[in-house]
Amino acid sequence: MNTPLVAAKNLHKSFYTDHLEVPAIRGLDFELSAGEFATLVGPSGSGKTTLLNLIGGLDVPTGGELQVLGNNLPRLTREQRAELRLRSLGFVFQAYNLVPVLTVRENVEFILELQGAGADRFAHAQQVLETLGLADLAKRFPKELSGGQQQRVAVARAIASNPRLVLADEPTANLDHANAEVLMQLMRRLHDERGMTFLFSTHDPRVMQHATRIITLSDGKITDEKSN
Repeated sequence: MNTPLVAAKNLHKSFYTDHLEVPAIRGLDFELSAGEFATLVGPSGSGKTTLLNLIGGLDVPTGGELQVLGNNLPRLTREQRAELRLRSLGFVFQAYNLVPVLTVRENVEFILELQGAGADRFAHAQQVLETLGLADLAKRFPKELSGGQQQRVAVARAIASNPRLVLADEPTANLDHANAEVLMQLMRRLHDERGMTFLFSTHDPRVMQHATRIITLSDGKITDEKSN
């Protein structure tokens, strides 16, 4: 049996405010295998973003076990988690998070430079943009792009280093239906053609239909799961 990319057992995450404990993830068990195109669904506050942040090492659990790409995540230092994100994970955020003073190509190059890529990073970034049909936007700045274009550039940046796992938090939330459909077709093509593993969250029933597996969360727990 292949080892899952992500394995959570009795996972807990609580936040604390004014001396009160606010549970966000409650005893969750979850596995994600290589090659999946899975989505987390559920109402606001159900734990989708918290779970993605835990898997991505942006936050740490308050209890339970969490293995990500063979790493015992709760035992990693902040620096080790940052290195894991840089080397092995890709992120797509709801708010795009492109660097406004960099061109499209430079935004893609930036992550490659952080990883220590050499002079060929220019050509590699350009190749990624061409593969995703974004080459004509290479010299534009984020402010010159539509929301749909910005999010497609964010996907290009996320997959530029061929990560083992791409995490996307509500990637279509700020897009109209047409642009959301274009984005999901792009992500699904990367999955189908390159075997990339995706875990994304959504509220949109039309978006979740692109997934091969739908995981429903409620009150910090998985309440339903089905193949699509």
